[in-house]
Parts: sequence; structure tokens; C-alpha cells
Amino acid sequence: MRDVAARTRVAVERRRAEQKLEQLANSLERQVSERTAEVNRLWRNARDLLVVTGEDGTIRSVNPAWSAVLGFPARESVGRRLGTFVWPDDAAMFLTGDRRMPDLDVRFRHLDGSARWISWRIFVEEGLTFAYGRDVTAEREQARALTDASEQLRQAQKMEAIGQLTGGVAHDFNNLLQVISGNLQLLSKDIAGNARAEQRIANAIAGVGRGSKLANQLLAFGRRQALEPKVINIGRFISALEDLLRRTIGEAIEVETIRSSGLWNTYIDPSQIENAVLNLAINARDAMNGIGKLTVEVGNAYIDDTYARHHPDIKPGQYVLLAVTDTGEGMTADVLERAFEPFFSTKPVGKGSGLGLSMVYGFVKQSGGHVKIYSEPGEGTTVRIYLPRSKEEEDRLTDIDYGPVTGGTETILVAEDDDEVRATVVEMLGDLGYSVLKARDAASALTVIESGVSIDLLFTDVVMPGPLRSPDLARKARERLPNLAVLFTSGYTENSIVHEGRLDAGVELLSKPYSREALARKVRATLTGRKKADTEGPADEGQSGKGAMKAKTLKILLVEDDFLIRLNAADLLQELGHDIVEATTAEEALPLLKTQAFDILLTDIGLPAMPGTELATLAREENPAIGVVFATGHNSLPSIPGDRPAILLQKPYDSAAVAAALAAA
Repeated sequence: MRDVAARTRVAVERRRAEQKLEQLANSLERQVSERTAEVNRLWRNARDLLVVTGEDGTIRSVNPAWSAVLGFPARESVGRRLGTFVWPDDAAMFLTGDRRMPDLDVRFRHLDGSARWISWRIFVEEGLTFAYGRDVTAEREQARALTDASEQLRQAQKMEAIGQLTGGVAHDFNNLLQVISGNLQLLSKDIAGNARAEQRIANAIAGVGRGSKLANQLLAFGRRQALEPKVINIGRFISALEDLLRRTIGEAIEVETIRSSGLWNTYIDPSQIENAVLNLAINARDAMNGIGKLTVEVGNAYIDDTYARHHPDIKPGQYVLLAVTDTGEGMTADVLERAFEPFFSTKPVGKGSGLGLSMVYGFVKQSGGHVKIYSEPGEGTTVRIYLPRSKEEEDRLTDIDYGPVTGGTETILVAEDDDEVRATVVEMLGDLGYSVLKARDAASALTVIESGVSIDLLFTDVVMPGPLRSPDLARKARERLPNLAVLFTSGYTENSIVHEGRLDAGVELLSKPYSREALARKVRATLTGRKKADTEGPADEGQSGKGAMKAKTLKILLVEDDFLIRLNAADLLQELGHDIVEATTAEEALPLLKTQAFDILLTDIGLPAMPGTELATLAREENPAIGVVFATGHNSLPSIPGDRPAILLQKPYDSAAVAAALAAA
């Protein structure tokens, strides 16, 4: 027998130690497996790009985010150098040999050929390069969009400031020019036969014309013009300008016009687009030093979402394109950036005002269009103007009357606060044979009208002192003298008779300064137009829709904060035979809705304090059966409560449009 107890204890302890070691190894293996799985999950699910490269920049591994962000499959990327995926313009910034930048933003190529901005964090450890990249393309685009929006806001504020400045100056400046021009024209009769004096007066009148043009160009840049847009076919319009273009730029320049077939119509002020084309042609002539080729091209164009994203001032859609191209010296990038600024010019002193392109820019913007210049030094210049398409039928443009100036024997009431301007225009009208009455403000003019004297035409400045505004004077005058013709005059119309940049429908305006001939023709045309309207009267009402509405007299609440628009609307409604109650604001209209029964609420949407939509909602609460007509310059119709939808009456509207809207409501 042998005692093996000690040996047995040793064996048992060894087995226990081995079991503990095995358990520890299993635990460590499990922990390593778990940690590895966690790292793999981070590698697979990370949104950032994770890339491992060798010392030479060859990719050893990439995570799935690499393919998700850049589009390249991992199997096609491993083994290639990381620098081959860098956007060519940014290659110098990235890895080149042993030079490494720890933090940098560079563009990488996407599989579809586009660029992606990647923000990298790079470090080297144990002979390997570890790169962590985050896709910051969206952030950069947002930052760029914010920068662009800030620049647009700055530009808009600059334009608004210039517009307010020019508008404030233009009225007094044009009044001054009117005094000078009127007296020069009156003086020209007294010195008839004195050739030297006549030449001096002609030179002075030419100076007045240049001053007037300068003021109008500033108003155009500030988008403060009173536009009178028409539906025109720009192709036919440009064809009619060809002879004028050739005479303007000289015989040494070849002029070619290209017109596409199936050209759409556009809604634009004909006189202003003519000025714009002539300005561009003159700029092109100067850029070509009088020798070269000018190409004027018109066609249809479509602005897509991509272009609109890069040019936020224009909406996607259909446009009519007018492009003017020259073979001149072109522009540098610095000049191109400032091309539309007022008074900026590369021409020698005295050779240009620097307002030609700025006038084109302001006019196109005011008309809802877009203008873009393409130019390089030595390659010429192309100015592309996109004008909004109109689906309406082309308006028939009347030829300007250049015949003999005629006067008349009618009685005209002149309302003008400037003593010198009033004296001048009274004498000019008197020389034309008219009987002239005069008033220094709107209140005095209304007193003359209420005296009972027979008056055929009210000729009034738009901006006058006193509590009674000129549009209110015109409305009250027509209430007392329904057949009275009204002609406004002003050096700056502001917003009293111009809305959304367009002259209100039915309003006649003679801009200061005006010549004796312009005054005579405008007065004669206004008087003739009023007499024609009175003579025709309701002769064709059956076709226009008026007759159908006269079958029933409606009681209408008209809510419009603009005096002249309310005046015109009330005239149209009364001519249709309806009872009208007027209100200026929604707050003024609400008590009327509670105390009177109305068939129709005809309201503008953009009222002060309370919008027209809210007023219509409250009106339906008072009277669910009331018809609602929204008169607005926009083409969208808001919804309101009730079984019947509201009716859109788009400004500017005529009698037929009003009748149709009332019938629908």
C-alpha cells in the first residue's frame, strides 16, 4: 500500500486550475467576440465614411457608408488609391505622398459624376492611415442657399432704397422740368423767325428731354414705372423694329433677326420692351466699336427646377426668350458682376450714363421676367431676357398719332398745386382753344365742380397736398358729373393709381414732363374716348354679359382700400345696375354686414389689418347664402367656409369680367 493522498490533491488542484483557465479563456473569447461584433456593427451602421489605407494611400477597406454616399461598390474601391476618388480641382488639397492634412473638406466624385463635399479627419498609426469622412454636401448647400438669400435680401433692400430715393426726387424734379419745358415751348412762339433764338430754345428743350430720360431710367431701375402691359407677339414686334435698329446702330453693323415658329405671346409694356431692345443694341454697337454683327433672337423657353434653384428670382415655367448677341469685346468677370448697377459704365466720361442695362434689369424684373448676361473677354456678349408667357389672344396695338396737333372747345378743369406748372399748362391749353378753369388743390377743384359749371375734362396731378386725394377727387367728380373725362398727370405715380407696377384699368395718365404736342394728343384722346363710351353705352350689353345681370338688381358690399380701384369698381357695378355700398376696410365692413342684407360681398384679399379671406368667413357666419367675389391681382383663389366656393375676379378686370363673376357668385 502506498499513500497517494498528496498526489491526489495536486491532481485535483491541477484540474481545478485547468478548469478555471478554460473558463477564463472562454470568457475572454466571448468578450473579444462581443467587442468585435460591436465594432463590426459600428463599422456597418456608421453613417460616416470609414476608410483604412496603406502608407501609399491604397484602400485596404471601406465601410458600407462609402458606397451609400459615393455610389462606388466596396469591392471595386479596395485596391485603388484614395486620391483617385478626389474631385480633380481639389486633388492638390488631399493626400500627395507623405503630406497629409488631418482635417479638411474636399469634394469627392460620386459614381453618377456629381460632386460630394466630404469633411475628413485623418490620422496615421502603425503604418496605416485611418480616415473618417462625413458627407456635408447638404450643409454646404444650405449655407450657400442662406448666403444667396442674404445677398438677394441685400440686393432687394438696395433696390428698394434706390426706388424710394428716385421716387421721392422724381416728382419734384419732373415738376421742375415741366415748368422749364412748358415755358420754352410757349416762348418758341414769341421768337418765331429768329433762327438763333429758336436754336437755343431747341437746345434747352433737348436738355429737358435728357433730364426726363434720366429720371425715367432711375424709376425703371427702382421698378417704380407705371407700366401699361399688352399681350403681344414679340416676334412680330421685333420685326417692326428692324428698320429702327438699323438706323440706330449704323450701316457698318450687320443686323440679323431670328424668329422661332409657333412663338408664344407675352404680357409686356410695348414701349418699354422697345426701349430695352434699343438700349441693348446701343450697348452692343459701342462694344463693337461700330463694326460687327448684332443678332436678335426670339423663341420659346422653359425654365426647369434646376435653373430656378440657382436663380431664385425666377419661377419654373414657360417663358418667351429674347436674346441680343454682339461680336464685341466682351466683359471681364468683375465688369459682368456690376453690369446692372446704376451709373456703372466702362465707357469714357460723357459717352454713357450707365443706366441702360440697369433700366433693362428693373423693367424686366417689374414685369415678372428674368435677365441673364453671358460674356467673356474677346468672345462678345449675349443678354437673354425671359418674359412670362401669356395664353391670352394678342392685343391689337394702335398706331401712335403723329398727325397735326388739334385742340378743341371743351371746358377743362386743371387741378395743380405747383403755381408755375399750373400757369404753364393753363396757357398751353388756352392756346389749343379750350376753356380752362383752374384750382390749386383737390378740395378747391371739388368746389368748382359742385358749383354747377359745365366741365368736360378734369386734368389733375396725382400727388397734391390737403386732406382730399386726387383719386378721391376723381371719384367724387364722377359721382356729380357721370360723363366727366379724367386725365391724371404726375412725375411719379407712387401707389395711388399704379398697383403691382401696372397702371390701374381705365386710368389715363400723362407723365411729366410732357410737350405741348403730347398734352394736346392725350387730352384729345381722353375726351374722344369718353364720348365714345358714352355714345356706345349699353349697345352691346347682351354680348358682354351686362344685360343678363341687369335682369336682377343685386345689393353688393364693395370692400377695397385703394380709392381709385374702389372708384372704378363702383362705376362698373353701377353701370351694371346694382346697388353698391362701399367700405374701405374689413373693420368698416363688418357693422354693415350685421345691419344690412347683401347678395354679394366683393372684396380685395390684401386689406389692411384684417385680410379679405377673414372678412368673407365672418360674412358667411352672418349670412351663409351671401356670394363672395375676391378681387385680386393674383391667380390663386383661397377657400372659405360654406357650400358655395368663392369666385376669383382677377385684376385688372373689365365690365364683362365683373358681370361674369357676379353671375357665378
